[in-house]
Amino acid sequence: LSNKNQKCIDACNRCAQACYECFKACLAESDVAKRNSCLSLLIECAGMCQMSAAHMAMEGQFAMDHCKVCAALCEKCAQECEMFKDAHCSECATICDDCATECKNMAGM
Repeated sequence: LSNKNQKCIDACNRCAQACYECFKACLAESDVAKRNSCLSLLIECAGMCQMSAAHMAMEGQFAMDHCKVCAALCEKCAQECEMFKDAHCSECATICDDCATECKNMAGM
């Protein structure tokens, strides 16, 4: 692919996948009731990442705006995941932080 935003698109796709996988893993945890905010953010973050990747792929006129929101959402999701010490949440937090960095770079923040 020759999209100038490919690095950010790839980061968004990785993040969406990590969020969905973390969501599924969190549902199986014994303290799932304590994870309501995290579960909600995981789904919101995954959706925003997918939407941002799509807008960048088609070089949409609001792609930078999507990436700004995506960066903020990824940072918030990472903070929430960091509250839980299991491996899937730690990995997801790292991937969300990486995506936030790529989205900030893409959006010129």
